[in-house]
Amino acid sequence: MTPEFSRIERVDTIGERARDVRIEATAAECAALAERFGLIAVEALAAELTLRREAAGITARGQVRALVQQACVVTGEPVKTRIDEAVALRFVADQDETEEEIELDADDLDTVAIEGGAIDLGEAAAETMALALDPFPRAPGAAEALRDAGVMTEEEARPAGPLAGLAAVLGGKKD
Repeated sequence: MTPEFSRIERVDTIGERARDVRIEATAAECAALAERFGLIAVEALAAELTLRREAAGITARGQVRALVQQACVVTGEPVKTRIDEAVALRFVADQDETEEEIELDADDLDTVAIEGGAIDLGEAAAETMALALDPFPRAPGAAEALRDAGVMTEEEARPAGPLAGLAAVLGGKKD
């Protein structure tokens, strides 16, 4: 299956020197990505990446920028979200699935398999955008809508202290 936003770079065209690449999704690609990720709209998606051949594979570092509309989890109203996410990936030769899992350090890059001698920068940008989305977007009126529905905030639901309910248990007596 071809991804909605595909920008293929053949590995054999990536030389020893770093190369800057800018990609941008078309309106049709944005609409298809919105459907794929369950968004109201993807208004824009672009990435500026620097590709570099290294001993361990091909690295892609840069920024993914997007403007999306998500549905508020409370009201369903559109919530505009601007994404400006740093990306650092290492594309590596397809690894044998039977290999043992390895632990990654915080400095290690996320790895993506090179398939068919090529890397897909568009799909990498789309996945980066999806991972940067707020999983629980809220419109400005969401808190009021929750209050009107009788939903308490965490502060309202939390007792004032460890002995907050003691007066009610003791029958409301005060000394």
